[in-house]
Amino acid sequence: MHPSTKTPLSDELRRLIGQPVIAIDTPALVVDLDAMQRNLARMADFARKHDVRWRPHAKMHKSSAIARLQMQAGAVGVCVQKTSEAEAMMAGGVNNVYISNEVVAPSKLARVADLAHRLASEHGQLAIAVDSVEGVHRLANAMDDRRRTGDAAVIDVFVEIDVGQGRCGVPPGRAGLDLALAIRKHPALRFAGLQAYHGRAQHLRTPQARRDAIGQAVQDVLFTRKLIEAEGIPVDLVTGAGTGSMVCEAASGVYGELQSGSFMFMDADYAANAHDPAQPQFEHALFVKSQIMSSGLLHAVCDAGHKAHAIDSGLPAVLARQPTGELEYANGGDEHGLLRPKGGNQRIPRLDETVWLIPGHCDPTVNLHNFLIGVAGGLENGRVDKIIRVDARGALT
Repeated sequence: MHPSTKTPLSDELRRLIGQPVIAIDTPALVVDLDAMQRNLARMADFARKHDVRWRPHAKMHKSSAIARLQMQAGAVGVCVQKTSEAEAMMAGGVNNVYISNEVVAPSKLARVADLAHRLASEHGQLAIAVDSVEGVHRLANAMDDRRRTGDAAVIDVFVEIDVGQGRCGVPPGRAGLDLALAIRKHPALRFAGLQAYHGRAQHLRTPQARRDAIGQAVQDVLFTRKLIEAEGIPVDLVTGAGTGSMVCEAASGVYGELQSGSFMFMDADYAANAHDPAQPQFEHALFVKSQIMSSGLLHAVCDAGHKAHAIDSGLPAVLARQPTGELEYANGGDEHGLLRPKGGNQRIPRLDETVWLIPGHCDPTVNLHNFLIGVAGGLENGRVDKIIRVDARGALT
């Protein structure tokens, strides 16, 4: 879906506002707004105490409304991974966006340049990551093409170094310096610092394993920064970190900005990490509301299969509730989930009962839905407070 194409809010959804939770048809993606707000407050407090900026990943929620809420709470802006996500954020009133990813296709870079100039005209700022000299040249050409129209915006450019993710980024050291030098040759580009995100560290299960991984990343950053600064080029900012490792980057004294995003919703995979005492206790705030559609002697079937939640990080967990107690979710296919009691003394859910699923991975789960249904007052006795549009659903380019 192009970000300028908005799925209309149906009359049925509009009528939901003010209704009790029981009125939400299933399957539906539901946000516990109270838990989300508590997570947001804890993150803002953490950033203040550690004197670091925070720029959450909007690719997680894909909602300009939630992005604006994060900025109102103190975030300097948001990260995205795609040009179309950046366009969707700007269309929704978000004026500080970092594409923390490489963009090399000329057609996309033309859109990047256009977005940079439109944001600048509204006193905003666009940033982007690079990991090749060719990528720098192509970005500069796109910006120069746009500057010939009379505009003179400057885009912030971060050099991405691979600190353990094994994905994009140049090796720590000389290659980072070469890119910084290339960036500084172009008046439309501003060298903004280093992108150093260690994705693999986010789901290392023990705090010590995460500390060890980020400790090595910090050494890689320091080595690269020293080489760049030796050439008289200031490295004003090192940005990175995720919800799993953010306490390590914040304590390093090297990272000045945290990109943690999943803390807002907290999925089942993040919950599997052993908690670090230095980390705020974030709560689950994203759920798939589902209903029992079949009940037998050994299992029940709910109406939320793989079309309702992503399974790349594992199957969803089931929120433990009375009277059903603890249930285990098993693969039932696209439209069905199989539910079995974890303990022998617990009963099988009956027809029409509600079950709340905690997605294994929040980001791709959100991308399966056009809207989030925001509930205030809790999942048991709350009411629908708002409908949140997933502006960047399907924003893949």
